[in-house]
Amino acid sequence: KFEAYIAYSLMLTGFVYPVVVHSIWSSSGFLSAFTDDENKFLGSGMIDFAGSGVVHMTGGITALIAAKILGPRIGRFYDADGNELPEPVSFPPHSVALQVLGTFILWVGWYGFNPGSTLGISPAGYADVAALCAVTTTLAAAAGSVSAMFTDMVMTRKATGETMYDITMCMNGALSGLVGITAGCSVCEPWAALVIGIVAGWVYIFWSNLLVKLKIDDAVDAIPVHFGNGMWGCIATGLFASPGLVDNAYGTPNYGWFYNWGMGNGTGKLLAVEIIGVLFIIGWVGLIMIPYFMLLNAMGLFRVDALEEEVGLDISHHKGAAYDLSGPSEDVKEKYEISTSQRKLVVPADDGEENA
Repeated sequence: KFEAYIAYSLMLTGFVYPVVVHSIWSSSGFLSAFTDDENKFLGSGMIDFAGSGVVHMTGGITALIAAKILGPRIGRFYDADGNELPEPVSFPPHSVALQVLGTFILWVGWYGFNPGSTLGISPAGYADVAALCAVTTTLAAAAGSVSAMFTDMVMTRKATGETMYDITMCMNGALSGLVGITAGCSVCEPWAALVIGIVAGWVYIFWSNLLVKLKIDDAVDAIPVHFGNGMWGCIATGLFASPGLVDNAYGTPNYGWFYNWGMGNGTGKLLAVEIIGVLFIIGWVGLIMIPYFMLLNAMGLFRVDALEEEVGLDISHHKGAAYDLSGPSEDVKEKYEISTSQRKLVVPADDGEENA
């Protein structure tokens, strides 16, 4: 229901997000990498430059909780009598063209989201950080797009013998790569961004298939993109954060575990902080939003009734369909056919015909 949307938006933005943001981004947050060295958690603090965890994962776990409590759409996993269907029913999008357009709008917006998180460009070193963010953002998005689409193609060919390229996989793979690189866009080398993007495509496919098996209905696959790859983005930062780039952006002595392992010390402090940050976000959001959504559901404010769902929320809640596919009435069609049948098409003769 629209009332539920307003209610949970107020709770999420007014109470849930501020605690996560303060804990990880504030100079006084207990997980922050911006505190004084002696106060940094495990001597490092959590690196989440533009919000794989703070922004995307927080919203993604909220969506997961909501989808589970709300239940699937009518006809998705069960028939009208509540019997389980042999195969889940897919609801095709209204317009793949608009889906592609929306994806590219988001992609372009990410150049404000990631490079813009430097919060400045003129101080010394800021331009270098912003430029690196733009490069890693582009590479991860492209890699995620290709990874998801071709992996799905291989899986489909193996299952059916048919070779098909799913545009939805391509678009959501790009968004997955964008979410996955958001935490480490300022501290990962370009080659690492490619690896992060490739894995992000696989993470998306894994979570998308898992939700179907668990019969959790995610209409636009927001949970795999934002929750699954929000987690991956934080963990990937703990693995791939480059020493020189971390020094440049944060000044912390802890780097990605792969680099520490390559230096022979095996220290995994940054990776440990990233995992703790992921667990903190899951715990805090779950603690607040699970009882909140259950309360909305118990009060009858969460889900529309079955008839309204069958008609569609555009009509039942928003005064008309988003797409007018009715066409002209039969009476108008008949009048038009009569009108065209009475017209006479006069084709002027060319010079040759007149002379003949």
